Amino acid sequence: MADDVARERMDFDVVVVGGGPAGLACALRLRQLAPEASVCLVEKGSEIGAHILSGAVIEPRALDELIPDWREKGAPLATPAGEDRFLYLTARHALRLPTPPQMHNAGNFVASLGDLCRWLGREAEAAGVEVYPGFPAAALIEEEGIVKGVVTGDMGRAKDGTPGPNFQPGMELRARCTVLAEGCRGQLSKQAIRRFALDAGRDPQTYGIGIKELWEIPAENHRPGLVVHTTGWPVDAQTYGGSFLYHFGPNLLAYGMVIGLDYRNPWLSPFEEMQRLKTHPALRGYFAGGRRVAYGARALAEGGAQSLPKLAFPGGCLVGDAAGFLNVPKIKGVHTAMKSGMLAAEAVAEMLGTPAPAPESYESRLKASWLWEELWRVRNVRPGFARFGFWGGLANAALDTYLFGGRAPWTLHHREPDHATLRPAGQCEPIAYPRPDGKLTFDRLSSVYISNTAHEEAQPAHLHLTDPARAITENWVRFRSPETRYCPAGVYEIVGAEKNAPALQINFANCVHCKTCDIKDPTQNIEWTAPEGGGGPNYPGGM
Repeated sequence: MADDVARERMDFDVVVVGGGPAGLACALRLRQLAPEASVCLVEKGSEIGAHILSGAVIEPRALDELIPDWREKGAPLATPAGEDRFLYLTARHALRLPTPPQMHNAGNFVASLGDLCRWLGREAEAAGVEVYPGFPAAALIEEEGIVKGVVTGDMGRAKDGTPGPNFQPGMELRARCTVLAEGCRGQLSKQAIRRFALDAGRDPQTYGIGIKELWEIPAENHRPGLVVHTTGWPVDAQTYGGSFLYHFGPNLLAYGMVIGLDYRNPWLSPFEEMQRLKTHPALRGYFAGGRRVAYGARALAEGGAQSLPKLAFPGGCLVGDAAGFLNVPKIKGVHTAMKSGMLAAEAVAEMLGTPAPAPESYESRLKASWLWEELWRVRNVRPGFARFGFWGGLANAALDTYLFGGRAPWTLHHREPDHATLRPAGQCEPIAYPRPDGKLTFDRLSSVYISNTAHEEAQPAHLHLTDPARAITENWVRFRSPETRYCPAGVYEIVGAEKNAPALQINFANCVHCKTCDIKDPTQNIEWTAPEGGGGPNYPGGM
C-alpha cells in the first residue's frame, strides 16, 4: 500500500478483525456489556461464514453463556452428537479402541460451523454491531507505540502494485481497542506478536493442517450424529495425525484429516495422505454412492497452554485461534474460541471506561476461567506425541489423563518451531502416492474448483517471497521444494527442472487461505498477506 493514498476514516470504540466464532462472540458480548459502545467487525470473506467449511462437533458451553436462549432463537445446531467410534488403523485392518474421555461427545452437536457463524453474525448485527464482510484488514495503524486500528486493503491495484484504472483505496478504521480474531496465523496477529514480543518466554507455537471434504451420501448410509475418529495409518509413527467423519444435516458427511506440521519427511503430502486414507477398508464404505460437494483446508494452532502468547498489547488483544485456544485432545476449538472472545470483551468493556492503553485484565480473567482449566489439564498430550512418537505419546496421554487427571507435576514443552523440523530430502524416503480415480480420490485442482476459490487476477499476488533466489538455492536444493507438496491447493509449482533450470511458479489464484506455506516453509521465506476483499474460497450456506 502506498502511504500517499487518500483514505476515508471511520472511528469506533472497538474494531474486531475476523468473523469467525471468536470475533463474533467478542463483538456480541461487547454490545451486551457496553450497549453504548460502537463496535465494528470486518471479515475478508465475501460474507460471514464464506471461509468456514461445514462439519464440526460443537460443544455448546460458551454459546449457553453468550445466548442462553439460543435454542428458542433457532441457532443451527440440529444434529445431536451420537455414537463415538475411535479406530486405530493399520494398512488393511482397524482396531476399535476405547474413546478417550476428552473425546466423548454427549451433549454436543454436529453442525455446519459456517452456518453457525452466519447466525451469530445476524445476532451481532441485531445487537448493534456494524458488520462489514469483504473488507480484509491489511495493516495495523500504530501511533506512539499503540495500535489505533487497521487499514483495509486496496482494490484494483495492478500486478506491480500501482493503482489501476478501477482502483479503490481502502479505509482507515480507527478504534480505542483492536481485537484480532483472524484465526490461525493471521497476518495482523503475526505482526502484533512480533512487534510487541508477545511470544517472549513462551514455547514455539506448533500447528496442524486440517484438510476437509463435504460429501452428500445416500440416506441409507447416513447415521445422523455418528462421530468417527481414526489414528495410525497412513502416516508413520513419528508423524502426528488422524481423521474424522461426522454425519449431520440432510445426508451430509464431513470427512477430514489433520496432520501435525512438525512432520520431518519433506516428501510427505498432507493432501495425498488424506486422499489415500479414504481407500482403507474401514472407511471406504462411508462414501459409497456419495458425491463430494465441497473442499477446503486450514491450519490449526496446536501448541496449547504452553504456546499461548501474551494476549493483550497496547491498543488491542488476540482471541481465538489467532492466539491458539484449540483443545487438541478434545479435537474442538469452537467453544474455546468463543469463550476467549467473551473474556476479551469483558476486559475491553472495562478498558473503555478508563485511560488504560490495553485490556490488561484479559489474562487474569482467562486464568480464572474454565477455559484455562480445560487447556491446562491437556497441556502435556500434544508435546508428548512430538517427543515420544505415536506409541510413546499414547502412553503419555493415558498416564496424564487417567493417573494424574491432567494435573501432572510437570509440563512438557514444544522444543522447536515447525519450519525447523524438516530433514534434507536426500535423507528421507520418497513417498509413492496412488493416482486419483476421480470417484473416491481426487487431485488438487479439481478439489480447489469445488471450493469456489477466486482471486482477482489483476491484483498483486498476496503470497510474497522475501528472497526469490532462496526458493531454489535452499528449498529446491536441500528439500526438493516441499511447498509443492504441503500446499493443499497446488499454489506452488516447480517448472523447468527437466531442463536443469528449476524455477518456482506461484499460482496464487488457487490459494484457499490455509496459511500452511507461511508456517512450514523451512527458511520462512514465504509471507502470506491479505488478498483483495471477497477473494479466496466461498463456501455456501445450507451445507
